[in-house]
Amino acid sequence: MKNLVIILAVACQLWACNSKKNEETVKTISKDAESSIVEKDSVSKVNIYEGLLPCADCSGIETVLKIHQGDGTMESHKFELVSTYKGKQPEKTFIQKGNFNYERGLENDPDGTIYILNWDKPESEQIYYGYKSANPDKIYLLNKKREIIKSELNYFLTLKK
Repeated sequence: MKNLVIILAVACQLWACNSKKNEETVKTISKDAESSIVEKDSVSKVNIYEGLLPCADCSGIETVLKIHQGDGTMESHKFELVSTYKGKQPEKTFIQKGNFNYERGLENDPDGTIYILNWDKPESEQIYYGYKSANPDKIYLLNKKREIIKSELNYFLTLKK
């Protein structure tokens, strides 16, 4: 059962990265591309999470998730998810951008937070990340049931900024 959950989580991540509508393949990413996004006439608060997620057929998926809080309205909630597949030749990078929403409560933590990436798209295109209130600097990739993936592998990113 544990292996099935791991395979499902990796398949969902791979499928999300291969979505033709939300992706942009790039050969290199400049340091400028990793800077905070400034929307016209307003600076949005940006949380940047980074880490190496497991990969079924590569040495890992270097992942950067940027959560742009905007002005606090749902319309201004934006995300950018950059996934680079390491150990493959050529190395491929996928960039997804879209809207997010969030909800309170992660598993048995009522003060935890779940980010729903692509919340305005069909459920099959949504990606879930969440953190527990005791450690908001560690955000987990969640399964489709919005639960932390139980595995010996690391399915989390760490807050960098």
